[in-house]
Amino acid sequence: MRRKIVLLILGILIIGAVSLLFIRNRTLHESTPKILTDKKVLVVYFSAQNHTKEVAKKIANNIGADIFEIEPVDKYTDDDLDWTVIDSRVSRENEDANLRNIELVKTKVDNWDSYDVILFGYPIWWGEAAWPVNNFITSNDFTGKTVIPFCTSVSSSIENSVKKLKEMAKGGDWREGKRFDSNAKDEEIKMWTDTLK
Repeated sequence: MRRKIVLLILGILIIGAVSLLFIRNRTLHESTPKILTDKKVLVVYFSAQNHTKEVAKKIANNIGADIFEIEPVDKYTDDDLDWTVIDSRVSRENEDANLRNIELVKTKVDNWDSYDVILFGYPIWWGEAAWPVNNFITSNDFTGKTVIPFCTSVSSSIENSVKKLKEMAKGGDWREGKRFDSNAKDEEIKMWTDTLK
């Protein structure tokens, strides 16, 4: 009999603890301000091999945002992107920072001033944002905008690239970014965008 009472009390305590955690998490979730609520949002991205493009398109679709692709005038070929070849374009650009001033088809977005939030995507090259994004960053004023970076990478984290982009940018409220694998799953992208809505 005593054992039954102990088990009953233990069960009640466990149910109570789980209930409190559920209520606490629900309250936290409901009280967390959503970054995208009532905001005009633009997804800007550069993609060399379509990995970042696929993530950017899914993000834009999930949140109902406009989308803008950063395009180099001289597009990167598969040979250009072969970082294992010492004389490939990206290898030369990595070794010589003077070669990283990549001319873009367009550096300005129509109605740029109308956007409140910019989700900014790029692949990671040698631990930093792929340099074709640099001219876009330096050509635009991010003052008054919330900037949420995202990247695709096989192994590098996003923190170093965000730090460098923030230093390079004119203004902006730069938020913590999100790193996705090169073949990011739809569920992972949706889970992240749901936290922003």
